[in-house]
Amino acid sequence: MTTTPPEFPSPFMDQLRDLLRWRRDVRHFRPDPVPESVLDDLLRTACLAPSVGLSEPWRFVRVDDPARRAAVRADFARCNEAALADRDGPDALRYARLKLAGLDDAPHHVAVFSHPDPAQGRGLGRATMPQTTTWSTVMAIHTFWLAATAAGVGVGWVSIIDPGRVAAVLEMDPALELVAYLCVGYPAAPASTPELERRGWERRAPERRQWIRR
Repeated sequence: MTTTPPEFPSPFMDQLRDLLRWRRDVRHFRPDPVPESVLDDLLRTACLAPSVGLSEPWRFVRVDDPARRAAVRADFARCNEAALADRDGPDALRYARLKLAGLDDAPHHVAVFSHPDPAQGRGLGRATMPQTTTWSTVMAIHTFWLAATAAGVGVGWVSIIDPGRVAAVLEMDPALELVAYLCVGYPAAPASTPELERRGWERRAPERRQWIRR
């Protein structure tokens, strides 16, 4: 066990900011698969994420079966059609032009589930804020995402799906909650700015970079 913490000099901090800047939600992928050794290393790195009470509530699921993938794709199409129907006018036109998932292109699909009340951790830190298990799983997803970006691998988070239907398609334990469905693969065209910003959907808010003081 290392007892002396490493130093993180200024050049490293610049690289870290670059990593965060280039960690984008990828929707356009090359078809060539990511080597298994790289995927396994990303999973191991994701499990370095912090978790409430050391509960490690995340469950990473590789979705390789073509029939299951097709069912998830069909669910996305249903949910996306419903989301489009809720919009009208120019907003609907802009929405319809967006590519909101890389399900067809990505060589790998990863579903991430969270256990809301795992035995591991013995409930520490969850009595007053039980949702921290979900947040811990999100931390693992973010860690996975950053590690993937550092390895030149793109990740896209598909949220326009019905969690219950997708969990049923994957035949997962009903006690687990679906937190994310990820498309994983080499990006077709890496970018340092969000696609939604490039496509004119939304802009970053500079005021979010300032402290709220009370």
